Amino acid sequence: MMAEFKKVVLAYSGGLDTSVIIPWLKENYGGCEVIACCADIGQGDDMQAIHDKALRSGASKCYILDLTQEFLEEYVWPTLKAGAVYEGKYLLGTSFARPLIAKRLVEVAKKEGAEAIAHGATGKGNDQVRFELTVKALAPNMAIVAPWREWDLLSRTQEIEYAKAHNIDIPTDNKKYSMDKNIWHLSHEGSDLEDPWNAPQNEMYLVSKAPEDAADKPEYVTIDFEKGIPVAVNGKKMGAVELLTELNDIGARNGVGIVDICENRLVGMKSRGVYENPGGAILFYAHRELEYLCLDRATYHYKEGVAIRFGELVYDGMWFCQLREALSAFVDSTQETVTGTVKLKLYKGNIMSAGAKSPYSLYNQEFVTFEEDHVYNQADAEGFINLFGLPLKVRALMQEKAGK
Repeated sequence: MMAEFKKVVLAYSGGLDTSVIIPWLKENYGGCEVIACCADIGQGDDMQAIHDKALRSGASKCYILDLTQEFLEEYVWPTLKAGAVYEGKYLLGTSFARPLIAKRLVEVAKKEGAEAIAHGATGKGNDQVRFELTVKALAPNMAIVAPWREWDLLSRTQEIEYAKAHNIDIPTDNKKYSMDKNIWHLSHEGSDLEDPWNAPQNEMYLVSKAPEDAADKPEYVTIDFEKGIPVAVNGKKMGAVELLTELNDIGARNGVGIVDICENRLVGMKSRGVYENPGGAILFYAHRELEYLCLDRATYHYKEGVAIRFGELVYDGMWFCQLREALSAFVDSTQETVTGTVKLKLYKGNIMSAGAKSPYSLYNQEFVTFEEDHVYNQADAEGFINLFGLPLKVRALMQEKAGK
Protein backbone atom coordinates (compact mmCIF):
# COMPACT_ATOMS: atom_id res chain seq x y z
CA MET A 1 0.00 0.00 0.00
CA MET A 2 1.55 3.29 -1.11
CA ALA A 3 1.41 6.32 1.12
CA GLU A 4 -0.98 9.18 0.48
CA PHE A 5 0.44 12.66 0.00
CA LYS A 6 -1.32 15.95 -0.50
CA LYS A 7 1.59 17.54 -2.34
CA VAL A 8 4.68 16.14 -4.06
CA VAL A 9 7.47 18.23 -5.58
CA LEU A 10 8.96 16.64 -8.70
CA ALA A 11 12.35 17.25 -10.30
CA TYR A 12 11.09 17.87 -13.84
CA SER A 13 13.02 17.99 -17.10
CA GLY A 14 10.25 17.92 -19.68
CA GLY A 15 11.36 14.56 -21.05
CA LEU A 16 9.31 11.40 -21.37
CA ASP A 17 10.19 9.95 -17.96
CA THR A 18 9.37 12.95 -15.79
CA SER A 19 6.28 13.81 -17.85
CA VAL A 20 4.91 10.32 -17.30
CA ILE A 21 5.75 10.53 -13.60
CA ILE A 22 3.26 13.38 -13.08
CA PRO A 23 0.07 11.38 -13.73
CA TRP A 24 1.66 8.26 -12.24
CA LEU A 25 2.18 10.05 -8.93
CA LYS A 26 -1.39 11.29 -8.90
CA GLU A 27 -2.73 7.80 -9.60
CA ASN A 28 -0.56 5.99 -7.08
CA TYR A 29 -0.22 8.45 -4.22
CA GLY A 30 -3.78 9.35 -3.31
CA GLY A 31 -4.49 11.85 -6.06
CA CYS A 32 -1.76 14.15 -4.78
CA GLU A 33 -1.02 17.57 -6.20
CA VAL A 34 2.21 17.50 -8.21
CA ILE A 35 4.39 20.59 -8.32
CA ALA A 36 7.07 20.45 -11.01
CA CYS A 37 10.48 22.09 -10.67
CA CYS A 38 12.77 22.53 -13.65
CA ALA A 39 16.35 23.70 -13.11
CA ASP A 40 17.96 25.90 -15.74
CA ILE A 41 21.70 25.30 -15.42
CA GLY A 42 22.62 26.43 -18.88
CA GLN A 43 21.44 23.41 -20.86
CA GLY A 44 19.81 25.63 -23.48
CA ASP A 45 16.27 24.22 -23.26
CA ASP A 46 13.14 26.25 -23.98
CA MET A 47 12.03 26.82 -20.40
CA GLN A 48 8.64 28.27 -21.30
CA ALA A 49 7.85 25.18 -23.36
CA ILE A 50 8.88 22.94 -20.47
CA HIS A 51 6.75 24.98 -18.06
CA ASP A 52 3.70 24.66 -20.30
CA LYS A 53 4.24 20.95 -20.88
CA ALA A 54 4.39 20.29 -17.14
CA LEU A 55 0.98 21.91 -16.71
CA ARG A 56 -0.46 19.97 -19.67
CA SER A 57 0.87 16.77 -18.12
CA GLY A 58 -1.07 17.41 -14.93
CA ALA A 59 1.19 19.47 -12.67
CA SER A 60 -0.59 22.15 -10.65
CA LYS A 61 2.31 24.54 -11.17
CA CYS A 62 5.85 24.53 -12.49
CA TYR A 63 8.78 26.42 -11.04
CA ILE A 64 11.54 27.41 -13.46
CA LEU A 65 14.69 27.82 -11.39
CA ASP A 66 17.56 29.88 -12.86
CA LEU A 67 20.57 28.25 -11.25
CA THR A 68 23.39 28.75 -13.77
CA GLN A 69 25.37 31.39 -11.89
CA GLU A 70 24.90 29.69 -8.53
CA PHE A 71 25.94 26.40 -10.09
CA LEU A 72 29.25 27.84 -11.25
CA GLU A 73 30.09 30.00 -8.26
CA GLU A 74 28.98 27.69 -5.45
CA TYR A 75 29.61 24.22 -6.88
CA VAL A 76 31.92 24.29 -9.92
CA TRP A 77 34.46 26.84 -8.68
CA PRO A 78 34.99 25.10 -5.30
CA THR A 79 35.57 21.82 -7.16
CA LEU A 80 37.93 23.54 -9.60
CA LYS A 81 39.90 25.07 -6.72
CA ALA A 82 40.19 21.59 -5.20
CA GLY A 83 41.47 20.21 -8.51
CA ALA A 84 38.95 17.39 -8.08
CA VAL A 85 38.60 15.03 -11.04
CA TYR A 86 36.91 11.65 -10.70
CA GLU A 87 39.16 8.74 -11.69
CA GLY A 88 41.58 11.01 -13.47
CA LYS A 89 39.21 12.01 -16.29
CA TYR A 90 35.64 12.91 -15.36
CA LEU A 91 35.14 16.60 -14.51
CA LEU A 92 31.98 15.84 -12.51
CA GLY A 93 29.55 17.74 -14.74
CA THR A 94 26.43 15.85 -13.68
CA SER A 95 27.66 15.07 -10.18
CA PHE A 96 27.75 18.56 -8.71
CA ALA A 97 24.61 19.71 -10.51
CA ARG A 98 22.36 17.24 -8.66
CA PRO A 99 22.96 18.52 -5.10
CA LEU A 100 22.10 22.06 -6.22
CA ILE A 101 18.90 20.91 -7.91
CA ALA A 102 17.92 18.83 -4.87
CA LYS A 103 18.64 21.75 -2.55
CA ARG A 104 16.19 23.88 -4.49
CA LEU A 105 13.63 21.05 -4.53
CA VAL A 106 13.79 21.03 -0.75
CA GLU A 107 13.29 24.80 -0.64
CA VAL A 108 10.22 24.59 -2.89
CA ALA A 109 8.82 21.63 -0.94
CA LYS A 110 9.10 23.56 2.32
CA LYS A 111 7.56 26.66 0.76
CA GLU A 112 4.65 24.69 -0.69
CA GLY A 113 4.13 22.50 2.37
CA ALA A 114 4.78 19.32 0.38
CA GLU A 115 5.31 16.02 2.19
CA ALA A 116 7.47 14.36 -0.47
CA ILE A 117 10.02 14.95 -3.22
CA ALA A 118 10.12 12.80 -6.36
CA HIS A 119 12.76 12.33 -9.04
CA GLY A 120 13.12 10.46 -12.32
CA ALA A 121 16.52 8.86 -11.72
CA THR A 122 16.76 5.14 -12.39
CA GLY A 123 17.68 2.46 -9.87
CA LYS A 124 20.89 1.69 -11.76
CA GLY A 125 22.51 5.10 -11.72
CA ASN A 126 24.30 7.54 -9.45
CA ASP A 127 21.76 10.35 -9.64
CA GLN A 128 19.25 8.65 -7.36
CA VAL A 129 21.93 8.71 -4.64
CA ARG A 130 22.88 12.33 -5.28
CA PHE A 131 19.28 13.58 -5.14
CA GLU A 132 18.33 11.58 -2.09
CA LEU A 133 21.45 12.21 0.01
CA THR A 134 20.92 15.93 -0.45
CA VAL A 135 17.31 15.66 0.65
CA LYS A 136 18.38 13.64 3.71
CA ALA A 137 21.00 16.25 4.56
CA LEU A 138 18.67 19.25 4.24
CA ALA A 139 15.22 17.85 5.08
CA PRO A 140 15.72 14.61 7.05
CA ASN A 141 11.99 14.02 7.56
CA MET A 142 10.99 14.58 3.93
CA ALA A 143 9.62 11.52 2.11
CA ILE A 144 11.24 10.54 -1.19
CA VAL A 145 9.53 8.89 -4.15
CA ALA A 146 11.60 7.19 -6.86
CA PRO A 147 9.13 5.84 -9.46
CA TRP A 148 11.78 3.88 -11.39
CA ARG A 149 12.21 1.71 -8.29
CA GLU A 150 8.49 1.20 -7.89
CA TRP A 151 6.49 1.20 -11.12
CA ASP A 152 5.90 -1.58 -13.63
CA LEU A 153 6.76 0.47 -16.72
CA LEU A 154 9.77 -1.56 -17.80
CA SER A 155 10.53 -0.15 -21.24
CA ARG A 156 10.36 3.03 -23.30
CA THR A 157 7.55 1.44 -25.34
CA GLN A 158 5.47 0.97 -22.18
CA GLU A 159 6.17 4.55 -21.12
CA ILE A 160 5.00 5.82 -24.52
CA GLU A 161 1.80 3.78 -24.28
CA TYR A 162 1.18 5.18 -20.78
CA ALA A 163 1.83 8.70 -22.06
CA LYS A 164 -0.61 8.28 -24.94
CA ALA A 165 -3.28 6.96 -22.57
CA HIS A 166 -2.87 10.08 -20.43
CA ASN A 167 -2.68 12.59 -23.33
CA ILE A 168 0.94 13.50 -22.62
CA ASP A 169 3.05 14.98 -25.40
CA ILE A 170 5.61 12.45 -26.59
CA PRO A 171 9.04 13.78 -27.62
CA THR A 172 9.40 13.56 -31.39
CA ASP A 173 13.20 13.37 -31.34
CA ASN A 174 14.56 9.86 -31.07
CA LYS A 175 17.89 10.37 -29.33
CA LYS A 176 20.51 7.73 -29.93
CA TYR A 177 22.28 8.39 -26.63
CA SER A 178 21.27 9.12 -23.07
CA MET A 179 22.54 12.65 -22.53
CA ASP A 180 22.84 15.16 -19.73
CA LYS A 181 23.71 18.75 -20.52
CA ASN A 182 24.44 21.90 -18.58
CA ILE A 183 26.73 24.88 -19.05
CA TRP A 184 29.69 22.84 -17.80
CA HIS A 185 29.41 19.70 -19.93
CA LEU A 186 27.50 17.32 -22.18
CA SER A 187 27.54 13.58 -21.43
CA HIS A 188 26.75 10.66 -23.74
CA GLU A 189 25.91 7.11 -22.64
CA GLY A 190 24.27 4.05 -24.16
CA SER A 191 23.85 2.72 -27.71
CA ASP A 192 27.17 1.75 -29.33
CA LEU A 193 29.10 3.21 -26.37
CA GLU A 194 27.97 0.27 -24.25
CA ASP A 195 30.75 -1.73 -25.92
CA PRO A 196 34.06 -0.23 -24.69
CA TRP A 197 35.76 -1.48 -27.87
CA ASN A 198 33.70 0.93 -29.99
CA ALA A 199 35.36 4.28 -30.54
CA PRO A 200 33.11 7.35 -30.24
CA GLN A 201 31.74 8.48 -33.59
CA ASN A 202 32.50 12.08 -34.57
CA GLU A 203 28.86 12.79 -35.41
CA MET A 204 28.05 12.24 -31.73
CA TYR A 205 29.75 15.48 -30.67
CA LEU A 206 27.24 18.29 -30.24
CA VAL A 207 29.41 20.82 -28.42
CA SER A 208 33.00 20.31 -29.55
CA LYS A 209 34.54 19.81 -32.93
CA ALA A 210 36.30 16.49 -33.40
CA PRO A 211 40.02 17.22 -32.92
CA GLU A 212 40.88 16.36 -36.52
CA ASP A 213 38.27 18.87 -37.72
CA ALA A 214 39.72 21.76 -35.70
CA ALA A 215 41.80 24.52 -37.27
CA ASP A 216 45.24 23.68 -38.65
CA LYS A 217 46.91 26.38 -36.57
CA PRO A 218 47.06 26.74 -32.78
CA GLU A 219 45.06 29.27 -30.77
CA TYR A 220 46.40 30.94 -27.64
CA VAL A 221 44.27 31.90 -24.66
CA THR A 222 45.05 33.54 -21.31
CA ILE A 223 43.08 33.02 -18.10
CA ASP A 224 43.41 35.24 -15.03
CA PHE A 225 42.75 33.80 -11.58
CA GLU A 226 42.16 35.49 -8.24
CA LYS A 227 42.50 33.19 -5.22
CA GLY A 228 41.93 30.18 -7.45
CA ILE A 229 38.81 31.55 -9.15
CA PRO A 230 38.87 32.39 -12.88
CA VAL A 231 38.00 36.04 -13.45
CA ALA A 232 39.19 36.99 -16.95
CA VAL A 233 39.79 35.53 -20.42
CA ASN A 234 42.29 37.16 -22.77
CA GLY A 235 42.53 40.11 -20.43
CA LYS A 236 38.78 40.78 -20.29
CA LYS A 237 37.11 40.61 -16.88
CA MET A 238 33.97 38.47 -16.93
CA GLY A 239 31.36 37.04 -14.61
CA ALA A 240 31.21 33.29 -14.14
CA VAL A 241 28.57 32.55 -16.80
CA GLU A 242 30.10 34.80 -19.46
CA LEU A 243 33.60 33.49 -18.73
CA LEU A 244 32.69 29.80 -19.06
CA THR A 245 30.59 30.49 -22.15
CA GLU A 246 33.60 32.16 -23.77
CA LEU A 247 35.94 29.32 -22.84
CA ASN A 248 33.42 26.75 -24.07
CA ASP A 249 33.41 28.46 -27.47
CA ILE A 250 37.20 28.67 -27.60
CA GLY A 251 37.70 25.08 -26.46
CA ALA A 252 34.98 23.65 -28.69
CA ARG A 253 36.40 25.07 -31.90
CA ASN A 254 39.78 23.57 -31.00
CA GLY A 255 38.40 20.14 -30.17
CA VAL A 256 39.60 20.09 -26.55
CA GLY A 257 37.91 18.56 -23.52
CA ILE A 258 36.56 15.32 -25.03
CA VAL A 259 36.86 12.50 -22.50
CA ASP A 260 36.10 8.78 -22.95
CA ILE A 261 35.99 6.84 -19.68
CA CYS A 262 34.72 3.53 -18.34
CA GLU A 263 34.04 4.76 -14.83
CA ASN A 264 33.15 3.01 -11.60
CA ARG A 265 29.61 3.94 -10.61
CA LEU A 266 28.83 4.22 -6.92
CA VAL A 267 26.15 1.50 -7.25
CA GLY A 268 28.77 -1.09 -8.17
CA MET A 269 28.89 -1.37 -11.94
CA LYS A 270 31.15 0.14 -14.55
CA SER A 271 29.63 2.62 -16.99
CA ARG A 272 31.03 3.90 -20.30
CA GLY A 273 30.59 7.59 -20.86
CA VAL A 274 31.89 10.21 -23.27
CA TYR A 275 31.96 13.78 -22.02
CA GLU A 276 32.34 17.07 -23.87
CA ASN A 277 33.88 19.58 -21.48
CA PRO A 278 35.80 22.20 -23.49
CA GLY A 279 35.76 25.15 -21.11
CA GLY A 280 36.17 22.97 -18.05
CA ALA A 281 39.20 21.19 -19.48
CA ILE A 282 40.87 24.54 -20.14
CA LEU A 283 40.14 25.81 -16.63
CA PHE A 284 41.40 22.69 -14.85
CA TYR A 285 44.61 22.72 -16.88
CA ALA A 286 45.19 26.43 -16.30
CA HIS A 287 44.44 26.24 -12.59
CA ARG A 288 46.93 23.42 -12.13
CA GLU A 289 49.60 25.38 -14.03
CA LEU A 290 49.18 28.31 -11.64
CA GLU A 291 49.37 26.06 -8.58
CA TYR A 292 52.71 24.72 -9.84
CA LEU A 293 54.03 28.26 -9.37
CA CYS A 294 52.24 29.26 -6.20
CA LEU A 295 52.10 26.24 -3.87
CA ASP A 296 55.04 24.79 -1.99
CA ARG A 297 55.94 21.11 -2.44
CA ALA A 298 54.35 19.77 0.76
CA THR A 299 51.09 21.66 0.25
CA TYR A 300 50.81 20.74 -3.42
CA HIS A 301 51.46 17.04 -2.79
CA TYR A 302 49.02 16.89 0.12
CA LYS A 303 46.41 18.70 -1.93
CA GLU A 304 46.72 16.05 -4.66
CA GLY A 305 45.38 13.49 -2.19
CA VAL A 306 42.65 15.87 -1.05
CA ALA A 307 41.60 16.31 -4.69
CA ILE A 308 41.01 12.58 -5.12
CA ARG A 309 38.90 12.35 -1.96
CA PHE A 310 37.04 15.55 -2.83
CA GLY A 311 36.21 14.14 -6.27
CA GLU A 312 34.90 10.92 -4.75
CA LEU A 313 32.65 12.84 -2.36
CA VAL A 314 31.23 14.96 -5.19
CA TYR A 315 30.70 11.91 -7.41
CA ASP A 316 28.98 10.06 -4.57
CA GLY A 317 26.52 12.89 -3.90
CA MET A 318 28.05 13.82 -0.54
CA TRP A 319 28.26 17.55 -1.25
CA PHE A 320 26.56 18.49 2.02
CA CYS A 321 28.62 16.19 4.24
CA GLN A 322 30.95 17.50 6.94
CA LEU A 323 34.09 16.12 5.29
CA ARG A 324 33.46 17.93 1.97
CA GLU A 325 32.90 21.17 3.85
CA ALA A 326 36.10 20.65 5.85
CA LEU A 327 38.10 19.83 2.73
CA SER A 328 36.78 22.99 1.08
CA ALA A 329 38.00 25.00 4.05
CA PHE A 330 41.48 23.50 3.57
CA VAL A 331 41.35 24.15 -0.17
CA ASP A 332 40.32 27.76 0.35
CA SER A 333 43.33 28.33 2.59
CA THR A 334 45.65 26.98 -0.12
CA GLN A 335 44.14 29.30 -2.71
CA GLU A 336 45.02 32.54 -0.95
CA THR A 337 48.06 32.95 -3.20
CA VAL A 338 46.76 31.22 -6.34
CA THR A 339 46.47 34.49 -8.23
CA GLY A 340 47.98 35.20 -11.61
CA THR A 341 47.76 34.60 -15.34
CA VAL A 342 48.17 31.41 -17.36
CA LYS A 343 48.69 31.26 -21.12
CA LEU A 344 47.71 28.09 -22.98
CA LYS A 345 48.19 26.82 -26.51
CA LEU A 346 45.23 24.89 -27.98
CA TYR A 347 45.69 22.71 -31.02
CA LYS A 348 43.53 19.90 -32.40
CA GLY A 349 42.32 18.51 -29.09
CA ASN A 350 45.49 19.30 -27.14
CA ILE A 351 46.05 21.79 -24.34
CA MET A 352 49.67 22.85 -23.82
CA SER A 353 51.37 25.23 -21.43
CA ALA A 354 52.56 28.48 -22.97
CA GLY A 355 53.46 30.54 -19.89
CA ALA A 356 52.38 31.45 -16.37
CA LYS A 357 53.03 34.34 -13.99
CA SER A 358 51.96 35.32 -10.50
CA PRO A 359 52.90 37.96 -7.94
CA TYR A 360 53.01 35.05 -5.47
CA SER A 361 55.22 32.79 -7.56
CA LEU A 362 57.60 30.63 -5.53
CA TYR A 363 59.79 30.13 -8.56
CA ASN A 364 63.05 32.01 -7.94
CA GLN A 365 65.39 32.15 -10.89
CA GLU A 366 68.30 33.29 -8.74
CA PHE A 367 68.21 29.98 -6.86
CA VAL A 368 67.66 27.60 -9.77
CA THR A 369 69.85 29.20 -12.42
CA PHE A 370 72.67 27.21 -14.02
CA GLU A 371 74.65 30.42 -14.15
CA GLU A 372 76.67 31.91 -11.31
CA ASP A 373 74.62 32.88 -8.26
CA HIS A 374 75.26 34.37 -4.82
CA VAL A 375 72.39 32.84 -2.82
CA TYR A 376 72.99 29.08 -2.89
CA ASN A 377 76.00 27.26 -1.46
CA GLN A 378 76.22 23.95 -3.28
CA ALA A 379 78.48 22.54 -0.56
CA ASP A 380 75.48 22.64 1.82
CA ALA A 381 73.94 19.79 -0.15
CA GLU A 382 76.47 17.26 1.19
CA GLY A 383 75.27 17.58 4.79
CA PHE A 384 71.64 17.51 3.69
CA ILE A 385 72.16 14.29 1.71
CA ASN A 386 74.05 12.69 4.62
CA LEU A 387 71.15 13.36 7.00
CA PHE A 388 68.39 12.62 4.50
CA GLY A 389 70.06 9.33 3.57
CA LEU A 390 70.92 8.30 7.13
CA PRO A 391 68.01 5.82 7.45
CA LEU A 392 69.15 4.09 4.26
CA LYS A 393 72.73 3.88 5.54
CA VAL A 394 71.69 2.55 8.96
CA ARG A 395 69.53 -0.14 7.36
CA ALA A 396 72.32 -1.17 5.01
CA LEU A 397 74.76 -1.46 7.94
CA MET A 398 72.24 -3.62 9.80
CA GLN A 399 71.82 -5.90 6.77
CA GLU A 400 75.60 -6.29 6.42
CA LYS A 401 75.93 -7.14 10.11
CA ALA A 402 73.02 -9.62 9.96
CA GLY A 403 74.34 -11.22 6.81
CA LYS A 404 71.33 -10.31 4.76
